[in-house]
Amino acid sequence: MSKSNLFRKKTLEMVLSETEAAEYKLKKTLTAIDLIALGLGAIIGTGIFVITGVAAAEKAGPAIVLSFILAGLACAFAAISYAELASIFPIAGSTYNYTYIAMGEFIAWIIGWDLILEYVFALPAIALGWSGYFTNLLASVGINIPAWAANSAWQAPGGLINLPAIGILLVIAILNYIGVRETATVNNIGVAFKVFVILFFIFVAVWHVKPSNWQPFMPYGWQGIFHGAAIIFFAYIGFDAVSTAAEETKNPAKDMPIGILGSLGISTLLYIAVSAILTGVVSYTELNDPAPVAKALNLIGLNWARGLVSLGAITGITTVLLVMFYGSTRIIFAMSRDGLLPPAFSKVHPKFRTPTLAIYLITIATTLVAGFLPIGIIAELVNIGTMLAFILTSIGVIVLRYTQPDLPRKFRAPGVPWTPLLAILFVLSLMLSLP
Repeated sequence: MSKSNLFRKKTLEMVLSETEAAEYKLKKTLTAIDLIALGLGAIIGTGIFVITGVAAAEKAGPAIVLSFILAGLACAFAAISYAELASIFPIAGSTYNYTYIAMGEFIAWIIGWDLILEYVFALPAIALGWSGYFTNLLASVGINIPAWAANSAWQAPGGLINLPAIGILLVIAILNYIGVRETATVNNIGVAFKVFVILFFIFVAVWHVKPSNWQPFMPYGWQGIFHGAAIIFFAYIGFDAVSTAAEETKNPAKDMPIGILGSLGISTLLYIAVSAILTGVVSYTELNDPAPVAKALNLIGLNWARGLVSLGAITGITTVLLVMFYGSTRIIFAMSRDGLLPPAFSKVHPKFRTPTLAIYLITIATTLVAGFLPIGIIAELVNIGTMLAFILTSIGVIVLRYTQPDLPRKFRAPGVPWTPLLAILFVLSLMLSLP
């Protein structure tokens, strides 16, 4: 990156020419329904099935419902900014490319690495949650994985390496390797099943809610609510991955805003319902567990439902891994195509049209991390990187409205500059609440 190019900016013409170049061309196969499913695939999973329990037990108590609303508001304002930029620039790379266009190459280089590190830490954290539910499901049918093979040294006494977490990451890598259409199809099936399981849990568990479990409602005060929102922000980062799919979408100008805003709205409603019922069924003090929904069902004696919910959690978390893995490889692909990473990372497979070396890199990095770090530390590292990406995207909307007012905006964020400014304000407040 030469000094003369430090603040070079991309134009819309450059973006469009990149997406049409034969050597970099990706398959345009995704529809609005696929994008909503990608968003639900990425958002609904770890947040409901893993992070909710830890955040309720240690940060917010039953007021975790308010934490989800607060985090959802922050994401809603940011999502509006994402929707506008994704409708203008149909290109892989998400915030990295938006920043490149609005603020120049140097800032884009920083946020590109921020996003790569975000995904490299997010994927192992999600895989650890998957491992917890998978181990729990096997134990329910009498199959016990040895402690040394199911936990890292940080997770449990006698732990050595988390083999289930590493194994699922390898499966996800293979799916991403063979193509985006195949990845989307598997994701759509998984999303349908996990939404069914979540609705099933709501219907079954709501009859066991005891209002006394919601007392005290705010055991950690407003500070706890903000701390809880900062931690569960991790659950919402999926819609950022949706925006990385713009280059492989049939009609990105129309479909990207539908995919981003639709998936976020549906996910927020489900999060609020599940967290309210979960803390009503079981005391929040009992929820500090890597599989809190399954544990709640076990504690109230619904063992017959425990297996189904565990299977739904496994499916749900698998789709999160699918979409997040996909997003990480597209950011590496975009940076390589721009010359900010070695050119080998932007080479695509002649048959599958996927960035193979980027897939290899993410596979190696995430499987190594998955075996050795606890989920709490990983979630905190991921959150601050995601928050920075949301802030820069919101700034990008304001900058481009004033510097390039004539861009063809198929979706216009309402209330600019106030809407993106609210996103920045909400996200900064959550960032300051991180440990």
